[in-house]
Amino acid sequence: MEAEKQGNPGKQSRSQSWSIEELHVTATDGGHRSSREEDDEDDALNRAVLSKLPTFDRLRTAFWVSNDIENQESHVNKQVDVRELGADVQQEIIETMFKVAELDNGRILRKLSDRFDRIGITLPTIEVRFENLTVKANCYVGNRAIPTLTNTARNIADMAFGFLGIGGVSKRRKLTILSDVSGMIKPSRMTLLLGPPSSGKTTLLMALAGRPDKGLAVEGKVTYNGYTLESFVPQRTSSYISQTDVHVGEMTVKETLDFSARCQGVGSRYELLSEVDRREKEAGIFPEPDVDLFMKATAMEGVENNIIVEYIIKILGLEICRDTIIGNQMIRGISGGQKKRLTTGEIMVGSTKALFMDEISSGLDTSTTFQIVKCLQQIAHLTQTTILMSLLQPSPETFNLFDDIILLSQGQIVYQGPIEHITNFFQSLGFICPERKGVADFLQEVISERDQEQYWGDKSKAYTYVSVSQFADHFKQFHVGQQLQKELLVPYHQPESQKSALVFDKYPVPKKELFKACFDKEWLLVKRTAVVYIAKTLQISFVAVIGATMFLRTRMHSRNEEDGAVYVGALLFALITNMFNGFPELPMTIERLPVLYKHRELLFHPTWAFTVPTILLRVPISLVESTVWTVMTYYVIGFAPEASRFFKHFLLTFLIQQMASGIFRLIAAVCRTMTIANTAGTLILESCFLLGGIVLPKGRIPDWWQWAYWVSPLSYGFNALTTNELFAPRWMNKMGSDNATRLGVAILHNIGVTPDKNWFWIGAAALLGLAVLFNILFTLALAYLDAPAKPQATITEDEANVTEADHVFEAKTSREMVIQKDHNINEDSSLVATSRKRGMILPFIPLSMSFDNINYYVNIPLESKEEGAAEDNKLQLLKEVSGAFRPGVLTALMGISGAGKTTLMDVLSGRKTGGYIEGDIRISGFPKVQQTFTRISGYCEQNDIHSPQVTVYESLVFSAFLRLPKDISKDEKMLFVEEVMELVEIKNLKDMIVGIPGVSGLSTQQRKRLTIAVELVANPSIIFMDEPTTGLDARAAAIVMRTVRNTVDTGRTVVCTIHQPGIDIFEAFDELLLMKSGGQVIYSGPLGRNSEKLVEYLEGIPGVPKIVDQQNPATWMLEVTSDAAEKRLEIDFAQQYKSSSLYERNSALVKELSIPPSGAKELLFTTQYSQSIWDQFKSCIQKQWYSYWRAPEYNLVRFCFTLVTALLVGTIFWKVGTKRDSSTDLTMIFGGLYGAVLFAGINNGNTVVPISAFERTVFYRERAAGMYSTLPYAMAQVVVEIPYVFFQTTYYTLIVYTMVSFEWTAIKYLWFFIIHFLTFLYFTYNGLMAVSLTPNDQLASILTSAFYSLFNLFSGFFIPRPKIPTWWVWCYWICPLAWTFQGLIASQYGDVKDTIKVPGMSDDPTLKWYVETHFGYEDGYLGLVALVLVSFTVFFAVMYAFCLNRLNFQTR
Repeated sequence: MEAEKQGNPGKQSRSQSWSIEELHVTATDGGHRSSREEDDEDDALNRAVLSKLPTFDRLRTAFWVSNDIENQESHVNKQVDVRELGADVQQEIIETMFKVAELDNGRILRKLSDRFDRIGITLPTIEVRFENLTVKANCYVGNRAIPTLTNTARNIADMAFGFLGIGGVSKRRKLTILSDVSGMIKPSRMTLLLGPPSSGKTTLLMALAGRPDKGLAVEGKVTYNGYTLESFVPQRTSSYISQTDVHVGEMTVKETLDFSARCQGVGSRYELLSEVDRREKEAGIFPEPDVDLFMKATAMEGVENNIIVEYIIKILGLEICRDTIIGNQMIRGISGGQKKRLTTGEIMVGSTKALFMDEISSGLDTSTTFQIVKCLQQIAHLTQTTILMSLLQPSPETFNLFDDIILLSQGQIVYQGPIEHITNFFQSLGFICPERKGVADFLQEVISERDQEQYWGDKSKAYTYVSVSQFADHFKQFHVGQQLQKELLVPYHQPESQKSALVFDKYPVPKKELFKACFDKEWLLVKRTAVVYIAKTLQISFVAVIGATMFLRTRMHSRNEEDGAVYVGALLFALITNMFNGFPELPMTIERLPVLYKHRELLFHPTWAFTVPTILLRVPISLVESTVWTVMTYYVIGFAPEASRFFKHFLLTFLIQQMASGIFRLIAAVCRTMTIANTAGTLILESCFLLGGIVLPKGRIPDWWQWAYWVSPLSYGFNALTTNELFAPRWMNKMGSDNATRLGVAILHNIGVTPDKNWFWIGAAALLGLAVLFNILFTLALAYLDAPAKPQATITEDEANVTEADHVFEAKTSREMVIQKDHNINEDSSLVATSRKRGMILPFIPLSMSFDNINYYVNIPLESKEEGAAEDNKLQLLKEVSGAFRPGVLTALMGISGAGKTTLMDVLSGRKTGGYIEGDIRISGFPKVQQTFTRISGYCEQNDIHSPQVTVYESLVFSAFLRLPKDISKDEKMLFVEEVMELVEIKNLKDMIVGIPGVSGLSTQQRKRLTIAVELVANPSIIFMDEPTTGLDARAAAIVMRTVRNTVDTGRTVVCTIHQPGIDIFEAFDELLLMKSGGQVIYSGPLGRNSEKLVEYLEGIPGVPKIVDQQNPATWMLEVTSDAAEKRLEIDFAQQYKSSSLYERNSALVKELSIPPSGAKELLFTTQYSQSIWDQFKSCIQKQWYSYWRAPEYNLVRFCFTLVTALLVGTIFWKVGTKRDSSTDLTMIFGGLYGAVLFAGINNGNTVVPISAFERTVFYRERAAGMYSTLPYAMAQVVVEIPYVFFQTTYYTLIVYTMVSFEWTAIKYLWFFIIHFLTFLYFTYNGLMAVSLTPNDQLASILTSAFYSLFNLFSGFFIPRPKIPTWWVWCYWICPLAWTFQGLIASQYGDVKDTIKVPGMSDDPTLKWYVETHFGYEDGYLGLVALVLVSFTVFFAVMYAFCLNRLNFQTR
């Protein structure tokens, strides 16, 4: 390379150094020089440039060698300002420096370490010690733990008694999670935390990170470099990486990491850089350009895009999804494994020196896990970081990367120290790790009572069980344990330099920068979710058009009080519509809470930095909506024509929207869950409506509720709106009906508003003040209220009497032994006999499956079409896949993430809902017929979807009764269920509630076994299992695979996809179908003993490296067949397979199995389902009944709401039923009845949405499994609501009817009851219908709120039927709420002949006449009303069933 000088840049000013300036370009200079001379000249020039810069500029100026594409020149030496590197330049730098992540990461970090050593800088480190750490929790015992309605009511009573100081009502015991543990985590070392489920790993990690769960009692001491947790800020000093992935679905991976980097800052990296620069300048040392660039770029404060983000993306292997949306249940995004890596990266972009990492490898294949842990090892060793990491199933290669290990079980430390001594420790006690056994797997099994004996190696002594406590005692005598005790006795020496590793500021990044980061993020999210705001604007426009044409100015007059009342109705409609417009803030805020709580715990930013941008960015949106509403309604309705009043009306509309948004945000922040927030939101709206002077004039509100009038936001909005309108000249220039009062004043008197012009400004100021107050309270609620508590642990009566918390659980889990094939069984012979007999009680037909040339295509998403797609706009996911699965043969389906494993399984099982399938699939030689295949196959999904409120036993009985043939007796079915529970080893869990994954109920591995059992009780011949060991530790995976092996040994055909198998799990398979990316097969055949057949085939391919001794064949196989290996070897493994003799043998086998055996008959079933519709309905109703009885968050909440509503109505309208002297009295009681039934109905409709949306996911699985058709399921869902709604209606009507003092006649009460019962039912079924029409509960809530707005408008309350324009009157007749309102009034007052006073009428009409003429209601139509309400109820129920059947929102 030849260089031409561009001239001496000289001394640059600070502003000049901010641009990227090219110093050297490739050119010809008359002669040729050596590359070495060039480099020396470049270095000299670079030194000269840097030495002349002032310190501030020198710290942000670096050099790097890049390619100048425009001038087609390579190795251009550029001077860059590291603060001004664009995202593309950063990406290019990282791609250049880190070509192979784990290799180049070590190289760069080693150079950094050498740079520090050269100038004598020692990096600050953190040593974490914990002494006598004990953590305890309270738990319920026995049946009291099941969340039935009665138990929940007792829990509430217990809490009340607890406040009064009365205890001991419920059975609660102390459960010890960690028991007096001590130890230390050393810097510059990788420490592995290993242990079975429920051993206390997460609790230990959180306690060490200074983030113990607030519901736990913690004793003992944790110190960092000798400082206790109280003396610094542990959340900023160390980081806990959670095992749950919580992210904002609308952001991309890069945006999420950028935001995290901006919030966490660069820590002490800038100070370190300054010190390094100072010492190097003094010593005359010039650093290597790449290291200098990397260090300077990662140390810059206040930049929006730090290069550290690109670095983390590279080492975590996230480049492929760098700019992909993360996604959620509504949006398709990145995979589960990528989310797990993102959770890790989100913390690693910070600058903490201690990392506590909780199960970061879930969902990742072994090679990806190895790469990530390798990079973390380099970070720990070369940057002297302290890392403690728990892993579920570390492969031997990953295990060997660690320096130290903590083995935890039953809350006790079994071993802690160097990893190389741990097998010696167990050997000293007589336990030996077999040759082909991963050490991690051995460690998890040797401490389990059921698995321990097989590792006993001292044949001279009889084996006796060694408990966890005994292991822990032995460790204290072992030389490693004694050394640890000595180290803990020596106090930590606290040099001042080590104090710099700790952080003492809660928010080291300036608050202004944090606010800017949060504002940028919220603005980004507003743009990403623009469709929601557009939908809201369209919705309010739609309602405005309907409202304006309902109150059309050509039909509106200003002659008398009655005309004024219609205008007041229009204002009231505007007020309530704009109040309800804030309701979407509730689900939107609750959806964001989990991420906010995570950021709050990590101290990313103060809460106000989130709430202030949220509030500010909604203001312009609200301005647009207010403008749309006012412009579309004000003059069309014909409000006061003065311009000043138009703008005042606009201001009030805007303030009402701001106040409503504030109150709904506050409700979301306080309630924190959707069901409770919906209920609280509806209750507050109802209270504001009933007590805001709208229904009940202020003078008529009982004394005990007067205070509520002054705190109701609606009262200020109503007063201000009516004052603004009725003080207009057109109302004030006319006299009222008494010819003494101005018409405007008379109307204000009638509606109970003080006739004072100042009420406009009082109302506006109050609304503004309330909006500000609600938003301040919203901020405080988010800052100080805890995240919703997870349900506490539950233990059985027997377990409660055992001191070691998890010991009984261990002991009761039967036959959890190593997985071995039949030819290598190492068990008691009696157990072998039991195993042989299991699962054979019912006969089944062994079936094979063969498939030939399977191709699968999907339509390409629009955004991908530009990126070079096929001409026909189809993406091929499976390509010419052939193979066969046989009875009694366990087949593994493997490949890297995205190879098409689950896709192939879905295609073969018929679970795909879209795409194009080609090829031939046969069952025992006959073409596959999906309806028949569903009856003889089972599919264990990866997600373990089950109804959360039923027990394990009930789940199995439900599946067995619906899927086993009708000719099998009930006793046989029950016996078969027992056999399957024994086979799957879940008999001890039979009475446990299933619960929600990650929240309550069964653990992950228990849930996996239940998923398998639910399919086995159907007695299938062919079973597909998708990732049965994902999310499990090695021992739990062994238990699940033991179940799978038992199933195969009964003669069934079983196929499993699998991600991270240990050696013994991998070798439990008989055959392997290996796929590569692109959906192509690269190996299909037997594994052989010790995987020798697979190894022999792959090692026979030229260039493939040999397997190392003790290496996991599964890990080796994925590494040597990866895309990178294909590129390196320049071969196509799929073509290699197709040209092999193995492929020819497999083709022959497929051909053989595609011909039916002689004499075989094709399977045929006379019906699609094994049970009749009636039997399906009976099973569904039984399960729904159990689910509802154990769903207190649904039923108890709505019961409480109805009770509060009844008492509210009763106390507000106390004995009003006896007062009927004037039309005002009637309007008052009509408003009360209307408000109460409307809000109670809305609450029913809202609360059913989340529970039915969750159950729908279970329905999709069960219907796909052929358990039942849609109709019986929907019928059961509809019928199970009836008794609950009946009970709700009974106490509601009794309370209201009694307290309001309606006329006590049997017929009137009966009508009152029937109308309420049918109304509550149709609101509930309307909620169910909304769920069946939409893909998720958020959209269902938006749809139901649209329904309620229309119900409200056409109900006949705001504008009576005789006054509804002709073109809208048809909407009145199809509005169910209108019939409810008509029925309530006509049944109570339609036959009353007493006279009443009506303003503007000289003669007093009868009540019957007034109801008929003013509202259009007659008591003679009550039968028709009841019939119509029944029709609406049936219509919504039928629509729910129809839409559930026709619309499938599950996309596969």
